[in-house]
Amino acid sequence: MKDVKVLGPGCARCKATAEVIAAVAKETGAEIALGKVEDMREIVAYGVMSTPAVVVDGTVVHAGSVPERAMVEKWLK
Repeated sequence: MKDVKVLGPGCARCKATAEVIAAVAKETGAEIALGKVEDMREIVAYGVMSTPAVVVDGTVVHAGSVPERAMVEKWLK
């Protein structure tokens, strides 16, 4: 099971990012634990300066935009 976190203040792009990840996980059967981090101190602790950002198993894999579905599929494999 992969631990996936969406970092951001809860904006529309952050919500869209979480929705894309959840949809891809459901469609591919990938087992994930999806969480949201909205605390700015915790977000900055990851070294992220632009949101939304995505963290997979402790590593920042994306920041600054809603990721494309193909990117999410690669992360969840």
